[in-house]
Amino acid sequence: MLNIQKVLAPNPSVYTGPGTNTYLLGSVGEMAIIDPGPIDSSHRDAIDEAVGDTAVRFVLVTHTHSDHAPLANPLAHHYGVPAVGFAPGPGFVPDEAVVDGDTLVIGESDLQVLFTPGHSDDHVCFLADRILFTGDHIMGGSTVMVSDLTKYLASLEKLKGVAISRMMPGHGPEIDDPSGVIDHYISHRLEREQEVLMALRRGAGSVGSIVTEIYKEVDTALHPLAAFSVAAHLRKLVDDNRIEFHEQDADELWDALVTLVSGA
Repeated sequence: MLNIQKVLAPNPSVYTGPGTNTYLLGSVGEMAIIDPGPIDSSHRDAIDEAVGDTAVRFVLVTHTHSDHAPLANPLAHHYGVPAVGFAPGPGFVPDEAVVDGDTLVIGESDLQVLFTPGHSDDHVCFLADRILFTGDHIMGGSTVMVSDLTKYLASLEKLKGVAISRMMPGHGPEIDDPSGVIDHYISHRLEREQEVLMALRRGAGSVGSIVTEIYKEVDTALHPLAAFSVAAHLRKLVDDNRIEFHEQDADELWDALVTLVSGA
């Protein structure tokens, strides 16, 4: 029987929502800490209090973004256990690197590693007893920022073949309808792709003009974030040979030019 505790990091923002969800996954007197978050003394104390006398086996990170990984190495050193992740990144170096399909044992439970790139190139999810710890691959109550949309959609499709009863995301509330949310994520991205193409056909010729058109109902303070999402869609459309995206020629992403390939 798994025991799951959530300790919310005090780092709310437009990027993190209420903050980063740190999970303590326990089984028969042992525990793994998942996504310990940023280096913050109050958060570290809250984790330590929640751990209590339980034996920590691993400190795990889903990916190396600054709101998930920096506390991992100090916390692993504190407990005398390995920090585990897919690859090194800013503020994090794994003591043990994992790959897709690896299994970690905590008490009487197996924790399976699923490689899910897209939000970042080093992203993994962890699956235990049909409960998926999703990091930033899927969030509670919102969509996510994506760096590589082709890989991201493939990672979502991969999860459709996994038996999942519940999702514990890196931000926001837990998810009790995994298959419905995965389907929504995929359909949302494909709908957004069509919106990007329609904007281009109506004459939009840069990332900024696409954002202004298709995010016109969104607070303009969030438009810089939307530009990263649009850029991810444009890179996928380049992969699909439907557009030309002159990203490297622009000083700012907002001003990067886009043209349709004939017949796209």
